[in-house]
Amino acid sequence: MTHPTSTSSPPASEASLTGRTLFITGASRGIGKAIAVRAARDGANIVVAAKTDRRHPKLEGTIHTTVEEIEAAGGHGLALRLDVRDDAAVDDAVARAADHFGGIDILVNNASAILLQGVEELAMKRYDLMFDVNVRGTYTMSRACVPWLLKSPNAHVLNLSPPLNLDPQWFKDHVAYTMAKYGMSMCVLGMAEEFRDRGIAFNALWPRTVIATAAINLLPSVSPEHCRTPEIMADAAHAVLTRDARECTGNFFIDEDLLRSEGVRDFDSYQVAPGQPLLKDLFLD
Repeated sequence: MTHPTSTSSPPASEASLTGRTLFITGASRGIGKAIAVRAARDGANIVVAAKTDRRHPKLEGTIHTTVEEIEAAGGHGLALRLDVRDDAAVDDAVARAADHFGGIDILVNNASAILLQGVEELAMKRYDLMFDVNVRGTYTMSRACVPWLLKSPNAHVLNLSPPLNLDPQWFKDHVAYTMAKYGMSMCVLGMAEEFRDRGIAFNALWPRTVIATAAINLLPSVSPEHCRTPEIMADAAHAVLTRDARECTGNFFIDEDLLRSEGVRDFDSYQVAPGQPLLKDLFLD
């Protein structure tokens, strides 16, 4: 069943994504899924694009279980198995999404690969994976969605990537991962200017603290009780994506700072274990 998007209507209200169509990569679990479910509570249309279409022995969630949660929350979901490294698959998925929902209003580049290793340890196939998913995947997804975003009255692209911090401490132990994440941020920097006068907003969002997702298994000495839940990123993303695209572009938002500017004062509810000390995320002084 097709659920028309609002691409021919005025922009959504400041507080709602009702009727908007979001294309979210890596949305089968973690932050991507949380952003999807938050948008679904507004009645949004969400394309769940990720590789996991069958239950994984070690990881929770699939594109289909996320769609089930979206529908239960009041939204409309479309599950598409997608590897963002495959250009033809990207083009096909974007075309199918636009056909199903009548357009695309928002792209969330959430898919990412991480391995925190130094030059001597990191195998080149892992280097290639991080650059193919993080940088190239973000670029090709943005490129494929632009023709549809140009038709939206309030088009947003949100990259889950950090502010560009050139302090050497963020390079010395994992230069490849840092370059790959900064590549996503450089897409924001460049594309925000390229499309500033054409109505597509490009912004970045990054957490103040480590978020409790499957990725923490790749971080040394990190346990969930010292993390926040993905819902803080979902609420922060919602705050960005409901803003006027022509007035909100080229920003590198930090979740906590953004939500404070929106009037949020209670952050304990976002903690896995309220009262426990929190671990600051990478790339933040």
